[in-house]
Amino acid sequence: MEYRSTLQQAYGFAFNLTAPPVVRSLFAVAMAFVVFGLLLLAIGRDPVEAYTKMFQGTLGSKLGLSEVGVKMIPFVLTGLAAAIPARVGLINVGGEGQLYIGAWAATGVVLYLGVGQIWLMLPLMAAAGFLGGAAWGAIAVFLRNWRGVNEVITTLLSNYVAILLINVFVFGLWKNPDGFGYPYTADFGTEAILPALAGTRLHLGLVLPVIAVVASYLVLTRTTWGYNMRAVGGNPEAARRRGIPVGTYLVIAMMVGGGIAGLAGMSEVAGIQHHLRPGISNNLGFLGFLASWLAGHNPTGIVAASFLLAVIIVGGDVLQFSGNLPSAAMFILIGLVLFFVLGFRRLERATA
Repeated sequence: MEYRSTLQQAYGFAFNLTAPPVVRSLFAVAMAFVVFGLLLLAIGRDPVEAYTKMFQGTLGSKLGLSEVGVKMIPFVLTGLAAAIPARVGLINVGGEGQLYIGAWAATGVVLYLGVGQIWLMLPLMAAAGFLGGAAWGAIAVFLRNWRGVNEVITTLLSNYVAILLINVFVFGLWKNPDGFGYPYTADFGTEAILPALAGTRLHLGLVLPVIAVVASYLVLTRTTWGYNMRAVGGNPEAARRRGIPVGTYLVIAMMVGGGIAGLAGMSEVAGIQHHLRPGISNNLGFLGFLASWLAGHNPTGIVAASFLLAVIIVGGDVLQFSGNLPSAAMFILIGLVLFFVLGFRRLERATA
């Protein structure tokens, strides 16, 4: 108890708890960068030089900024996939799998429908991606309502089922016969590709997270649905006594979250890969889940958290090539950010 009290006093002295939440979060992030800088010193690296290269390679160039934007698209979408179910008390760890299924469904539209007009093909792919992710998310909430299975377990394990399911198709039925044996589908036609912006890899899929964030914010904060979702998440039994159909809200929240993650999969295959192959995600869904927790499941905060994670990830690639530092080291920085943000948040509650 004495140790905890000392920590609280030190925290209160170093950081005013009456400051806005965004300021407190920035302070926590700064602390994470300081500690990571000390780790760089311990292994013989100059932290000032490393951070200079990192930010010059991400925020200091058109190419770097575009790559940050490319990463932010799936981060924001899969972050919302965790944030919306969280409003009704569900923990959706399945953004990764829902992304894969969304990519799979969108690819199926390309391979089997073959609509020639871009204005029709892309909306069909987006709808298929959303429905695919929603259906995959519905499995977890169905098992919860039917048999009481914890959704954390089902969403987490379903990620690996989804990844293996994609492999079944790209190694089998959908394998490109002209692909020299490589496990990927035939390349998409131009009508199924999201147009690139300003000659970079950043693509028109950027509108998907913008629309999703605005719609989520308005629904969660300005509608009766949003109010009822908070009631269900805060006290399901009290919400049920008020006549709110708790089960319905659980199903809809998880399906909407899964659908938004499915849109992330559609944007990856239509905007970046231009075909379906194994390993299209590389942990995008898990990093989106992390962004949601860093932001306290706030839709607008997810944008800021996704931007931070994207800068760190892209910066890690820069340092791998120019700073002789393994890109995996950036995951240590991400872990430190999570540790300080959530740790300070806990201290705030304890002090209050």
